[in-house]
Amino acid sequence: MEILGYLASVLTGVSLGMIGGGGSILTVPILVYLFAVDPLNATAYSLFIVGITSLTGALPLYKTGAVDLKMALLFGIPSTLAVIFARKIILPTIPQEVLLADNLILSRSLFIMLFFATVMISAALLMVLRKEKAFKNIQNPTPANQKLIIPEAILVGTISGISGAGGGFLIIPFLTILNKIPIKKAIGTSLLIIGVQSMLGFFSEINLIRPDWLLILKITLLSVSGFFVGNYWSDKFSGTALKNTFGWFVLCIGIYIILKELPY
Repeated sequence: MEILGYLASVLTGVSLGMIGGGGSILTVPILVYLFAVDPLNATAYSLFIVGITSLTGALPLYKTGAVDLKMALLFGIPSTLAVIFARKIILPTIPQEVLLADNLILSRSLFIMLFFATVMISAALLMVLRKEKAFKNIQNPTPANQKLIIPEAILVGTISGISGAGGGFLIIPFLTILNKIPIKKAIGTSLLIIGVQSMLGFFSEINLIRPDWLLILKITLLSVSGFFVGNYWSDKFSGTALKNTFGWFVLCIGIYIILKELPY
């Protein structure tokens, strides 16, 4: 299973390189099901892996002007604070076990995986059902609605903190549809936001976990390698085809997690 896990780890980077998001959607299930990492630790490991991969990818995009630094700050600061709040305040308050019915107990690990699966399915439907006209948004002169930026950022950061997801699958639609950022710049900006908030989220709780650094660094290296492969391929495929294919793939994984985790 580990060999399959290492091969799958490359996909996290490929996803980030191709569409600017989705890496953590793959990383958490890979860690849990292929490397037998506890779900709580898996969400923490995912923050580091996706954070390093995103920052590595954001650097060359910044050099080409494909990163909106102002939007990264406006969105990234409240989003990062929300990630830290979710990791240090919300997650520890979730009890180890919750009795839902006479014979139905919801453990914290089960809650995290079901929450993550719900996020996956929601993101997949957003990618598959969203109209291409809204996703492209190449050059829209309408100004961004800055009143929405902080609520959007807090929502994304909270979801990212609980699930361990970087949030690119949510950040990019928010930036393009609601804040009128061209898609190419939205991807670069998203990578910077994901990288910073994920790394700060990870290191804010490093004293609460015992990281398996060898495993983390191996997967991170593979993910970074996959990013450059995905970034190279991104110009060779239709954005619509990539988005829809990845959306259906994520939807299937989300459904699989729910079917696997729920007791019969």
